[in-house]
Amino acid sequence: MVFLGHGWLDVSATFQDLVQPLLPHFQVLAPDWRGFGHSQWPQDGYWFQDYVADLDALVAHYADAAPLRLVGHSMGAQIMSLYAGLRAERVSHLVCLDGLFLPDMPAELAPQRFTRWLDQQSGRGRGKTYPSYEFLASRIRIQHPQLTEQRALFIARCWSEEDGFGRIRLLADPKHRLDMPTLYRAAESKAIWRQIRASTLFIDGGRSAFAQTLPDAETAARRACFPRRQARVIADAGHMLHFDAPQATGNAIVEFLRSC
Repeated sequence: MVFLGHGWLDVSATFQDLVQPLLPHFQVLAPDWRGFGHSQWPQDGYWFQDYVADLDALVAHYADAAPLRLVGHSMGAQIMSLYAGLRAERVSHLVCLDGLFLPDMPAELAPQRFTRWLDQQSGRGRGKTYPSYEFLASRIRIQHPQLTEQRALFIARCWSEEDGFGRIRLLADPKHRLDMPTLYRAAESKAIWRQIRASTLFIDGGRSAFAQTLPDAETAARRACFPRRQARVIADAGHMLHFDAPQATGNAIVEFLRSC
């Protein structure tokens, strides 16, 4: 069984093309994280630890004691990698798709972030709306010009729904765009990653801007926490590997999961 976790503001449905090479070999479960896609919006907002707890609950419900194969993109890679360390005895394989690049946040940022979070509590985020799926697709193609019109329209329909007032609204809870008062501490993630036993594959986009957010030495230090690791680069793909090179990325995942 393979659990596939999407990234921030994305949904599982956009991985449709990527999972095709996996389906002849594996059962694939691809949930929408809480507050994304068609999952519910919790009233108390979002804490990163909740995503890991949600995955734990999904595993308990669907996977029993079977070895787990985890694939995560971007934010999903962070969730899956933490789970692989915290439940190391359950996870046999881990694939990180262009992930684990979030920069460390120094303590000096704490007052600013905490204050901003307090200020945001008095208001509510409003979701974006668009006149049509076609219009949203045109906006998506501005950010991802490599997509065909048909593919962009498919993604637009995955990301949004009719709002009942003649417009299209994004499915992601607007609260996801609000700042959190906590800081990202890479040292905490590293401590968890060092507990991982799973064979790990890093697949990076050769044109991804996210890899440039960290110095090479820091990227190497993070990956050194994974004792059984491999790395591949999809040269012509950016951060959104499942947009740019779904077949090549899916084939790389299958090859890895079936070879070790």
